[in-house]
Amino acid sequence: MDRHNHYEAAFEAFLRDRRVNHIAIDESRRSYDGQKPIKSLDFIVHGKQGEQFVIDVKGRRFPGGTPEKPKRTWECWATQEDVDDAQLWAGKFGSNYRAIFVFSYLLTSNDLLVQPTDTLWNWRDRRYLLRAIPVDEYAQSMKVRSPKWGTVYLPALHYQRLVRPFSDLLSDVACL
Repeated sequence: MDRHNHYEAAFEAFLRDRRVNHIAIDESRRSYDGQKPIKSLDFIVHGKQGEQFVIDVKGRRFPGGTPEKPKRTWECWATQEDVDDAQLWAGKFGSNYRAIFVFSYLLTSNDLLVQPTDTLWNWRDRRYLLRAIPVDEYAQSMKVRSPKWGTVYLPALHYQRLVRPFSDLLSDVACL
């Protein structure tokens, strides 16, 4: 977890506010899997029914683009390394762990219509929408976005089918 990254700091504040049992990971140094460095995850979250999550927070703005030309697309790209390493971490922790991408959208427009089930979080005069996708489901539907940069994404229909409010996971997460 990078406390200078407002998306990750806001997500940690959300977990603390909800008294969710979690550990924020220090990302200042990469870990190794044998000789290969692996990307750090952001959070470990423990659920009340034995559910356990390794979470990688992906910060995005909505709408994206510029103020003159806003882009009203729910950006959901990640790197192939993000996908591989999140799954690797879940496997290393054990079969009860599930890797989750949390897309933390900084809402920069007040005209956005949100659903009553959406997980909204106001923190430090900013408004965030928290959405989650299990990484194994993401991996099954992802497409290459940029071979040069090693990025992948979900086509809009797959995103709409797989994404859920982060609060849907919270119902399974223990509160202290």
